[in-house]
Amino acid sequence: MQPRDRLTAKEIQVATLVWQGLTNKDIAGVLLTSEQVVKNYLRTAFDKLGVWTRLELALYVAGHGGANWHVQLGNGLLPTVAGWNVAVGNELGQISNGIAIKRE
Repeated sequence: MQPRDRLTAKEIQVATLVWQGLTNKDIAGVLLTSEQVVKNYLRTAFDKLGVWTRLELALYVAGHGGANWHVQLGNGLLPTVAGWNVAVGNELGQISNGIAIKRE
């Protein structure tokens, strides 16, 4: 079992959003939660993956497939058919600060 196989679906989502360059505040807006909850997800993801910083987390995600790194996970927490991404601007309904979830 790889370290990434221990991540929850929310930790995977937060890690991917960090890789996409979002701040904790932006991630909280996407997840409709508080920045403290995002920090908690990050802390547990850091611990599980053995990284210390957001940069190391982003590099880990990039090194394991980038936006599709969850597809390679063996835990089946996220669907492999319909991906998701973050779109900036008016492509879809805005959630907060111009950030919206974009289904691919």
